[in-house]
Amino acid sequence: MMQKKALVIIDIQNDITKNYKDIIDNINKSIDWAVENNIHVVYIRHENLSPGTRTFKTDTRGAELVPDLKIVSENVFTKYKGNALTSEGFADFIRINEIDDFYITGADAVACVKSTCYNLRKSNYGVSVLSDCITSYDKKKIDDMVDYYESKGCKIICLNDLLIQDPELV
Repeated sequence: MMQKKALVIIDIQNDITKNYKDIIDNINKSIDWAVENNIHVVYIRHENLSPGTRTFKTDTRGAELVPDLKIVSENVFTKYKGNALTSEGFADFIRINEIDDFYITGADAVACVKSTCYNLRKSNYGVSVLSDCITSYDKKKIDDMVDYYESKGCKIICLNDLLIQDPELV
């Protein structure tokens, strides 16, 4: 029986910052943890529809999930804005599976991860950000982002805390 929880991997795509290489091993470990604990694994992909943009274009290699990311489910949803909840498929998935707790990982701590965390909290969901499973174009901003997430009511945990915790206590 799946728990009413989801691990969400945001924008780990070919066009993302090179910094994703620093966190990909941790993200893959978090995916293993989720599978072992019957937690839904969800992949969010960003696509740019704006004509002036060169990255994350629909049907390009850049918009595909990176080859070194473990894919363990068919829960892959596309968004066109920063907030993952704007993806109707993802919103439906949450409702159908009655998910109320989220573990967030992803590639842009100051944009899509921030927007998704903010909007999940605004909807009163439980949100835990895996601090060593997020990155950004400017890594110096990550500490400020962690403070921001906490100010919005997110829990900040690192991967090892998750791996040693009893899932019943999380």
